[in-house]
Amino acid sequence: MLIYAKQPIYYLINNYPQKIKTLYLAKELDKKEYSRLMKMGFEIKRIPNEAAVKMSKNANHQGFLAEVEDYKLHDYQTFLNKDFVVVLAGLTDVGNIGAIVRSAYALGVDAIIVSGIKHLNIEPLLRTSTGALFDMPLAVENNIHNLLNDFKMSGFISYGADMGGVDIREAKIVKKRVLVLGNEGEGLTSRVSSKLDNIVSIKMAHDFDSLNVSVAGAILMDRMRYEQ
Repeated sequence: MLIYAKQPIYYLINNYPQKIKTLYLAKELDKKEYSRLMKMGFEIKRIPNEAAVKMSKNANHQGFLAEVEDYKLHDYQTFLNKDFVVVLAGLTDVGNIGAIVRSAYALGVDAIIVSGIKHLNIEPLLRTSTGALFDMPLAVENNIHNLLNDFKMSGFISYGADMGGVDIREAKIVKKRVLVLGNEGEGLTSRVSSKLDNIVSIKMAHDFDSLNVSVAGAILMDRMRYEQ
């Protein structure tokens, strides 16, 4: 699996160097940094920029590319013993999903489930999450109704994000909780909403259409931290 750009690659270098098979450098590093990297245990290859552009398919590689171990998806049922799970219902934008992964890791979410899609392209998700995906258990489950039923049967309370919901600041937050975020354009479907225990929203200071789903998700995740 190939990833590129300085930030996600340095996240792996500093946290999971064992997951890097080969580091490709299309730029010069100072001798001290190059010497440090040479001691990390992975292969380093210097390549011309033209080769880096071809490998990254004309994307902004910033001079850093790496062949890394494949990310292993989880079975969502292994999350039933967790406390705080985020479900993405039909999100398709990898940039949004990556931003949510970063926020979820920073804000104490235990796991994420991507639902409503059959396949998730992991390589760009690793880049947009700037490497945080390696610290965040992730599952893909097409049937959201089955997984919501499983969480309900396991004692979780579900919260769905919608502009017409109760102010999240007034909602009672329990320890075992699921936050469900709808897709970028439609939000939550009525069928999904009908299965949820609570519909919550972010009350804004000024009239505005809506927040980007990754921004709204980060605010909700922060406000749903559980305190006994």
